[in-house]
Amino acid sequence: MIMGTKGPVRINNRQLVELASKQPGVIEARIIRTEDVVTGAWVEWKCRFGCDGYGQCLVCPPYTPRPEQTRKVLDDYRRALLIHFSPKAQVKAIVAELERTVFLMGAWKAFGLGAGPCYFCSKCPVPDGPCRHPERARPSMEACGIDVYSTVHRAGLPLEVVRSTSQCPNYYGLLLVD
Repeated sequence: MIMGTKGPVRINNRQLVELASKQPGVIEARIIRTEDVVTGAWVEWKCRFGCDGYGQCLVCPPYTPRPEQTRKVLDDYRRALLIHFSPKAQVKAIVAELERTVFLMGAWKAFGLGAGPCYFCSKCPVPDGPCRHPERARPSMEACGIDVYSTVHRAGLPLEVVRSTSQCPNYYGLLLVD
């Protein structure tokens, strides 16, 4: 909500969905309540003991917020935009651009979360930092302890474990709005 000349102005859900839906590679976008975003301590372990990117990037664990911190931040919001992307979409770049656009529309709390490790640099300056692209680099949902599978299923969208290289994966981003 912003204060305009006629009082507060709020970005409506339809505007948010339409804005996201126009982005390249977006399959679908839905408004969800942030209370429906599921966090879990186990998610960090999956990153730590299952991803070769662990500790290699400033937007991945152990440099990202822990699940309990993420839950506190989520509780400061009421709604979010869950975005389903095609496999070739530039998820992190699109989420960062949507965050900026929505911020400029008056949602000053807007913050985006992408999918997977960061790709903006060929080599991240860990552990000494700082990030070379703070305007675009955003952590993934899983890097912050969000149970993406449970969150996506609650929203009624598809997400299955990829069991072979012939399967088409689904990717998701999340834009916290207000």
